[in-house]
Amino acid sequence: SPRLGNEKTGKVDEPYAAECKQRLINLTIGKQCRVTIDYEREIPLGDRTPETRQFGTIGIGKREDVGAQLVSEGLAETQRHRDNDEKSSRYDELVAAEHRAKELKKNRHSDKEYTKTSINDLSDPRKAQAYAGSLISQSRPLKAIVDYVFNGSRYKLTIPSENCTIVFALEYLRCPQAGPPITSTRKDSKKAEPFGDESKRHAKLRIHQRTVEIIPHNVTKGGVITGQLFVGGGAARTDIGMELLGSGLARLDQIKVDYGEVPKHLLDAQTISQTSKKGIWSLEDPEAAARKQREARAAARGDAKPKELTVSDVTLSEIRDGSHFFFHTVGDASIAVMEESMKLFTKTHGTVAPGEQEGLDVRPGKIVAALFNDGAGKSWYRAKILGRPAKDAKGKNKVEVLFIDHGNVASVPVETHLRILDEALGTEKIPAIAKEAKLALISVRSIEEDDGYDAANFLQELCWGKELKATIYALNDDKQLVVSLASPENPKTTINVELVKEGLARRVKDFEVKQVGRQMSDGGNAVVKMAKELKVANDKARKGRMGMWRYGDVGDDDEEERKF
Repeated sequence: SPRLGNEKTGKVDEPYAAECKQRLINLTIGKQCRVTIDYEREIPLGDRTPETRQFGTIGIGKREDVGAQLVSEGLAETQRHRDNDEKSSRYDELVAAEHRAKELKKNRHSDKEYTKTSINDLSDPRKAQAYAGSLISQSRPLKAIVDYVFNGSRYKLTIPSENCTIVFALEYLRCPQAGPPITSTRKDSKKAEPFGDESKRHAKLRIHQRTVEIIPHNVTKGGVITGQLFVGGGAARTDIGMELLGSGLARLDQIKVDYGEVPKHLLDAQTISQTSKKGIWSLEDPEAAARKQREARAAARGDAKPKELTVSDVTLSEIRDGSHFFFHTVGDASIAVMEESMKLFTKTHGTVAPGEQEGLDVRPGKIVAALFNDGAGKSWYRAKILGRPAKDAKGKNKVEVLFIDHGNVASVPVETHLRILDEALGTEKIPAIAKEAKLALISVRSIEEDDGYDAANFLQELCWGKELKATIYALNDDKQLVVSLASPENPKTTINVELVKEGLARRVKDFEVKQVGRQMSDGGNAVVKMAKELKVANDKARKGRMGMWRYGDVGDDDEEERKF
């Protein structure tokens, strides 16, 4: 039979290889068969030990020989043997079948040039997100073929009617991690979790290489289509997700359970499995183990424990845009200490840098003293180097710095505006006073755009120079505090909501809400509550054509274009 190619080595399929494979799948998968071993042969494997391989005949139903069927359709050819070689007991029938296929010019024996059908590969995240809408909008289930099983709930599928391949995952489900394939030589492969191999084996036996029906519901940021998958037909039609849950080989995503997104029939299936202590539920408190894993991952990010809700009195010290700012904590004694220390530093050293200084380290991340004029005159402040020095248009060697006790950024000449900071004033002794923060669960446009500028101006008008109540929820991946600010004019609402209500910001996607909620010790209840308030404000601004909504809906495509 024609050989399939190998994407990793760049080898392409031989003509009719894909058609031969699919025809064999249609003839055999899921059916009872008769196997007759005709002979054995030793196969050399290079440097490895030769392998003894069995050769035989497969019959299914009224078909005595599946191989003869493939040969008669011109999808395979008969292997030639010497007279004294062992051969199939049906060798003459195979030769006759090939002779008929050649006479009829079927497939491989055709005079026509072979053209391979091009399949659209949607395993790429961007392509998947672009095409997912056409799959999700289908009013009927889609027939698909399971090409590969990654684990119990994640597969690679081909959808013939849409001429595409996708990565598909069962919605709401999580299966234990399966071990690496037997052929894997990777040393960093993860070991199988309890019941991970059993879960994958169950899925392979039930759906691998079979035609199934899928109902796509969503697509993840990683380009994975999620939804339901059914196998079998008529009364035997089965939801594979329900089957995995009922066998204790999968569990529901606890975050989705907490947010009330999981359908009742799935919750009931898991409850029955838990009560019966099947599969993963036979282990000691698997939910506690999962919780420990989440805490371990949080610890690796530098956030060892779920955060308690913290409320502080703050004043803003720098505004970057409508949702990004730095603040000081009211009553922080280190503010006055640092102000006096830097005044003394300025008085001692003056405001003229000594030029080239031995020991001055201007590598990114280093803390130095930098000269800045705040309108009242030049003074030295603590600063962190943000980039590498570069010459400007006038030939001056400049570097960008962040003034860590205030939050503002400036590009300053290295020779005249930087000097070595006294060791007693380093961040090891007194940490940076200004804390960087983002308003929780909202996104604003760049300050270079009109709506972005208006958002920053709105934040400044409401908050600058005032004491504010800041509720701190979490720490994001950029090490910024995720906060809400109580409105000075109406303490019952927040600046976050006010910005959205004016159409100067929009509520973030649900998955971003969940990311913040995962870090909270209360399971994210406070975050969920604010997300609901923001949704109401978002809908009101959109209907009222406020701010960014004045020309109509701001779609996801619009936001993606701004990113790239």
